Amino acid sequence: MHTWSKIRYKLENEYIAESLKGRIRYFATTYSKCHDHEGRAAILLDGKQIISGSYCEQWSKAELLPKDETLKARLSREFPYMDNTALEYGQFDQRCFYNAFNEFDNQSIERSLYSENLLIRIFAILDRRVGKRTLSKLRENIQNEPQVFQQFFSIRMDAEEMKLTLNK
Repeated sequence: MHTWSKIRYKLENEYIAESLKGRIRYFATTYSKCHDHEGRAAILLDGKQIISGSYCEQWSKAELLPKDETLKARLSREFPYMDNTALEYGQFDQRCFYNAFNEFDNQSIERSLYSENLLIRIFAILDRRVGKRTLSKLRENIQNEPQVFQQFFSIRMDAEEMKLTLNK
């Protein structure tokens, strides 16, 4: 596992699309004085947080999920990672972030774009290896994607000066 400074350097310098360089920032920290050493993480665009979260926020948001067992079973099939459920609520913690980066860093961009983990897909959509042709292909089914992914897709499309037309 890389250090946080190495992860941040790779995301902000090696992997980021040229059109987003200097605009996207990543943040993650662990609170060493906290009894369980939990922390928080965030992704920022032009200094404004797009998504952020901490361990405590992640699990408190999960409490908002329905208590119905049938629905819980369906959600666990649709969201095999707790990360995805948290991301749907705009939340994730630093451990989710580090684990997602580790997986992203060790697989192809194609595999990352279609990962079940939304955080990996967000890293991928902001990646320099995703070109305009791939973005155009992804645009065809973007309305079927989770809202948080659509938000990052829109950021990338705007940065590339490509029109985002949603078929409804």
